[in-house]
Amino acid sequence: MIDSIAYARAGLLGNPSDGYNGKTISVIVKNFAAKILLHESPLLHIKSTESDSSRFKSIHELKDIVSSLGYNGGIPIIKATLKRFCDYCDNNGINLPSRNCTIYYSSNIPRQVGMAGSSAIVIATLRSLMEFYEVNIPIEILPTIALSVEVDELHINAGLQDRVIQSYEGCVYMNFDKKFMKEKGHGMYERLPVQKLPSLYIAYKTSLSKVSGAVLNDIKTRFDKGEELVINTLHDIATLADKGKEAILQEDYEELGNLINQNFDNRAKIMNISAQNNEMIQAARSCGASASFTGSGGAIIGIYKDNEMLQNLVSTLKKIDARVINPDIY
Repeated sequence: MIDSIAYARAGLLGNPSDGYNGKTISVIVKNFAAKILLHESPLLHIKSTESDSSRFKSIHELKDIVSSLGYNGGIPIIKATLKRFCDYCDNNGINLPSRNCTIYYSSNIPRQVGMAGSSAIVIATLRSLMEFYEVNIPIEILPTIALSVEVDELHINAGLQDRVIQSYEGCVYMNFDKKFMKEKGHGMYERLPVQKLPSLYIAYKTSLSKVSGAVLNDIKTRFDKGEELVINTLHDIATLADKGKEAILQEDYEELGNLINQNFDNRAKIMNISAQNNEMIQAARSCGASASFTGSGGAIIGIYKDNEMLQNLVSTLKKIDARVINPDIY
């Protein structure tokens, strides 16, 4: 039995410039994970879970499952991952042995609140396939394959950031320079020392779940049209990652907190922020913490100074039905 895992993630700085040859810093969030169990079997079989079911006890059960797990479940994602893994092997002259397997999946990553639940399933599946078929995919290439699963196979607008941090884990600075990526097929990825990170919190509301690809499509359309505000703002957001890298290395947490706030404020210039998402940001900032989205909305991340501020965050955000956690990065 092969047991593979990939964790949730939170974008710290630079998001969403990763889809536009920008720069980002992300951290892994080991509080939540997607898991793949795989064993050899006569036929290739992907086992369904409750999120793939079409039978329900009531219309209310259907509503609850769809709200937490989405409409399509994980089977389409795993099918697409299997296909892209096979494509990679074919394109690189790797002959896969005549073996089949049964795949089970599970995930407790909050759905569609910007913590990269779908890409975690992809990375965990790729890891299990690499072990099962004894195929070594270089770590810098793994995120590119994972991205192609969702962009090329499932036609979901996405960037490399999620797949990079879920492949490398810890805290990673990423530079998606266009020329470098064209030459190498991947970006420049640098691990940053997690021991230099400040005290971070994450808050999220599952009631704000949304499909990140749909959220980002408007930005892509405007970017492709050459809208100056969008292009300039994404450039400004990308530069925050460079400044944030230096702030982390120098342990300048006041500067880092300011940069996190700037990331959200810049993003708000080019995106419509819902009232409930903005409420979370402002509630956290009212406690003295910094706050920005972890991804496309529904969850925020920031720095708190001490335990008193953390407890204030917990009680303040609880009043608007948001849960606060300390991300496990180590």
